[in-house]
Order: sequence, then C-alpha cells, then structure tokens
Amino acid sequence: MKLNPGFRSLALLAPPHARIPGAFTTVLHDPSRHGSLLRQAQALRGSVYLEDGAIDESQMTNGRHIVESDPKSWHLLVLDDSERVCGCTRYHHHPAGVEFSRLTAAASSLASCSEWGSKVRSAVEEELALSRSLDIAFFEIGGWALAREIRGSVEALRMVLAAYAFFRTLGGAVALATATIRHSSASILRRIGGRPLQHKGLLMPSYQDSQYNCSMEMLRFYSWAPNPRYDWWIREIGSEIRSIPVITAAMPEPVWAPNGQLDIQQTKSITLTALSTAGLCQAGT
Repeated sequence: MKLNPGFRSLALLAPPHARIPGAFTTVLHDPSRHGSLLRQAQALRGSVYLEDGAIDESQMTNGRHIVESDPKSWHLLVLDDSERVCGCTRYHHHPAGVEFSRLTAAASSLASCSEWGSKVRSAVEEELALSRSLDIAFFEIGGWALAREIRGSVEALRMVLAAYAFFRTLGGAVALATATIRHSSASILRRIGGRPLQHKGLLMPSYQDSQYNCSMEMLRFYSWAPNPRYDWWIREIGSEIRSIPVITAAMPEPVWAPNGQLDIQQTKSITLTALSTAGLCQAGT
C-alpha cells in the first residue's frame, strides 16, 4: 500500500508554534497555502456533513464547517491531481495537564448525560493519566471527511493508518475520537485498533449525538497498539509520511527530536506498568 498514489497526494497542516520533528524532511512556511487548504478542508467537511444530515445550513459559515479547534490543530489532507482537498482529518494536540472540561469530548451528549456523564469523565481522565505516565502526547481526532469520489477507495483505511504513523513520528500518543456509526465508520476504526472507552471494566455505550444528529461511539487509540495485522502497513506508511509536505502558517519552532518511539514489542508491559503506576489498572484494559 502506497501512502501517495500517483493521482493523489497527502499534506500536513501544522498548527501555530508546533514542534515539528526533524524526521519531517519537507517543512514549508507558506501562510497563504496553509489558509487555502484549511478553508478547502472546512468546505469539504461542510458539504459532506450537510449531505449526510449531520449538520444544517445554520452550522455553516460561508459554505464551510468551522470548529474552534481547527486553527490549533494538525490536519492530514488528501489532495487530488489538481491539488484540491478531497479528504481530511483533524488531530488536536492537547497540552500536558489539560482538564477534561477543555476537551471536545466534554461537550458530547454522552458526557452531558445524567447516567453516563461522570463515567465518561472518569474514563477520559484515565486516558489522560496514561499519556502523562508514558510522557507522550494526548490527541483528539475529528473532522473526518472524504469526497464522494474516493469513499469507495482505500483512502479511508490509508488515513487511519497514517494517523498511527504520524503519532509514532511524534514519539507516541494516546488519542480519543468520537466516531459516527454511519457508513460503518466506528466499526472500521475498531477493526483497525480503536478500543471502546471504558471505566472499571464498564464500556461506554454508543449514543445519539445532538450536535451532529447521528449515533456515535467514543474510541481510544494507542499509537503502539493497532490491530497487529496492520502494523506492517503502518511501518511502511511511517517511512513515507515523513517526506510529505508539512505546511505552516507561522514560522516553525526549532527542529524537535522526540525522546524516541515506544517499543512496539513491549506494548503490553508498558501499558500495564503505566496503568498500574497511575492507579488505573483494571480488567479488560
């Protein structure tokens, strides 16, 4: 599987003041291009979500679906042969010590539910504690959208695998995503490595999201622990993702070298040790 087929390519948009690992070989300071591609991604999201009934016209701004975290996030983009955005995903990197209330997950219908809200909070705080114990990044993944013409292609799978490769390039990450059940998106993510959010062995249920008018699931991802059948592909993609253009709107921070990547062969012991240290070890984790 090739990350950059001849008729489509990928690009990364970096947030302001991002620490960009030196492993990325093509870093471009181009505010105009960054802004243009971000607007295209927002327009694509808006058209896809509107067509799916996830949003209505009142949630659009000049034909675009804009969320507060967009300018603060990384964006992985699929570009067609005319350099137009035909696929996108958002990776919002949260600072160490971020509080639950600052997360997008905190605004979900499930987090607001009287029965499940406190359980969701505890489950997410366990994932935050895990990232701190391992001294790795915590991300929220969102903003998935693919143009109609590539929905039946391998791009959906490629973009998920690229997320694992991207997080590994940063030295590892714990990530959280709210995934729609529509189009089997959540089941695809689970098959690749997404794990249902849980607290004390209790799995968080799917829920009807009032913001996007669809059934959703909260899934957690560990960059070192995908479904083993996909790990070879992620490694291959990892060698390619480092050469795609990383476009910045602000002058990038000095080149950053992560403290190394988590050893994939020791993931079970690493995870259990970190959970135990954080006081979070539980059945089913």
